[in-house]
Amino acid sequence: MGLHETPLLFDFELVSSEDLTFMPMSVRFNLDRFGLRISLAQWQLLPHADRALLARFPVDEDAQIEPNFDHALFEMMRTHANLEPDWFTPDAEPAWRNAAAVPDGLLRHCHTAGLAAPNAEVWARLDPFKRYVLTKLSRKPEASHDFLPAMREFGLVG
Repeated sequence: MGLHETPLLFDFELVSSEDLTFMPMSVRFNLDRFGLRISLAQWQLLPHADRALLARFPVDEDAQIEPNFDHALFEMMRTHANLEPDWFTPDAEPAWRNAAAVPDGLLRHCHTAGLAAPNAEVWARLDPFKRYVLTKLSRKPEASHDFLPAMREFGLVG
């Protein structure tokens, strides 16, 4: 699978990420799957064209499908920021990958927002990337401003 024609953005990201000032979820996904970490300030050091290119990489779970994300990021960071991303060991079994159980953080966020949480059947039907996004948006104790819009966009809230 090759690069997408345009940056991958959900509707709920358009306001905050359309100009790529902030990292889109597609980039966050690929950073997490390759075990790479960059700060928002480092992201913003990259030229817009490089950020757009990184946001066009596929979001498939299989790291073998498009192994060039990490190479591209390293080259861009060296060229434009004289830095390298930090490495970490990715979680071998992240909560979003388990289609049989809704993550606790997501359940807490739904409760806090007064929303009915998706049941295991609904959770299992979600595309893995959407499960990743909801898990990522609900990982911190405080509510993300994108959580409710993402739930709506994914058809989990009326």
